[in-house]
Amino acid sequence: MKRQTRWIATSLLAVGLLAAAAACGGDDSDASSTTTGGGATSAATKATEPTFPADSTMAKLKTAGKITIGTKFDQPLFGLKNPTTNQVEGFDAEIGRLLADQLFGEGGDKKVEFVETPSKVREDSIQQGKVDLVIATYTINDARKQLVDFAGPYYVAGQDILVKKDDTTIKSVTDLNGKKVCSVQGSTSLTNVQQKAPQADLSITFDKYSLCVEALLDGRVQAVTTDNVILLGFVNDNKDKVKLVGNPFTQEPYGIGLKKGDTVFRNWVNDQLELFAKNGSYAKAWDETAGATGQPAPTPPAPNRYAG
Repeated sequence: MKRQTRWIATSLLAVGLLAAAAACGGDDSDASSTTTGGGATSAATKATEPTFPADSTMAKLKTAGKITIGTKFDQPLFGLKNPTTNQVEGFDAEIGRLLADQLFGEGGDKKVEFVETPSKVREDSIQQGKVDLVIATYTINDARKQLVDFAGPYYVAGQDILVKKDDTTIKSVTDLNGKKVCSVQGSTSLTNVQQKAPQADLSITFDKYSLCVEALLDGRVQAVTTDNVILLGFVNDNKDKVKLVGNPFTQEPYGIGLKKGDTVFRNWVNDQLELFAKNGSYAKAWDETAGATGQPAPTPPAPNRYAG
């Protein structure tokens, strides 16, 4: 895992702001770009020859010798495609590799194919079988649970606001009223702002948060809003130009999306999340990705083992 995360660790060490973010998920019209995530050395306790119930999703994936995981390619800390190595790095990616280790045994992390899966196509990608799992800063909510199932949560974030460094007019979500605000199509962030700042101008949206940040920097919008951990990655990239307001106004439980009704698979993923919390894999994955900023690994939330 260390060689997978060396680049992100170097780029993020200067950020101290993440310590306030332990307390929101975002992006393209199709999940088209793919990359293989091989090479990570995860901290999972590897099963040499894992066995699974016949006809289970786990057994089918093991026979196929590959798992396809949808994630983000543009979100520092959680899911970012390294332009130098062409590998996907971040906490979400490492959770995926840990699951692959448990699925395939030794070297399973090399059998992951990561597919760029922006927020607005996450449910479609799962339902159409384009991916086996989505691990992509994916907030669990009741509307989404009508379309897909979730394992987890494995992390709880909070929605916050990104502004220019010299902006003193925006200190809370209500200050977004009358301001031009950008977020990503298909995200819960837009709905949250509509409810809490109904006079905010949300006419400018994009399929990627990086484009929202560009709009902030060139003055087309006055604020960008989404999960604090996502925004802090952009603070690191533009620390002399932007800042985080630091006043989160939601709780966003991140889950792992999978096909609705696949209870056996969902329960297995939840079992692995509990294992990672107990054996130190979760903390190690955090420390070598998002934790490179100095933020200690959070206590993993208990998985929600809802029925059906």
